[in-house]
Amino acid sequence: MKERELKFTLRVFDTVNELSKEDATLFVAAKNALKDAYAPYSNFRVAATVLLSNGKTVTGTNQENAAFPVGICAEGTALSAASALYPDVAISKIAITIKSGKQIIKQPVAPCGVCRQRLLEYETRFNQNIEILLMGEEGEVYAVATVKDILPLNFSKNDL
Repeated sequence: MKERELKFTLRVFDTVNELSKEDATLFVAAKNALKDAYAPYSNFRVAATVLLSNGKTVTGTNQENAAFPVGICAEGTALSAASALYPDVAISKIAITIKSGKQIIKQPVAPCGVCRQRLLEYETRFNQNIEILLMGEEGEVYAVATVKDILPLNFSKNDL
């Protein structure tokens, strides 16, 4: 038997104010979009803004549905919209933030497994890493260089 240790580097910023102007702007767009999330069941709003390699941004929000799990995550909405509007343009970054109607969430929340797989599909499609920026309602910001870091044993078209 062998053991392998999987590691990745997570950059942690104390606040959004420590980010580059470009990255902070992505969070401003995402935070502004939180009001547009449709979350009547969970009261947990999520917004994601993607930065495309052409400099354009696209924002998406979670869209819940009474027939669980038919809803769409914010990341999926943003990725699908970006692909529909700019089908041949790679995604460089995604900033994800949340807002709960129950409590203030101070720690970043990571994408669900389905969204990690969606992000991997876009990385594989364009052969370009997507930097993932995560933030709660306030507090620290996490930056991850690629979805492969948070989905280390992944499955892609290369496995087919």
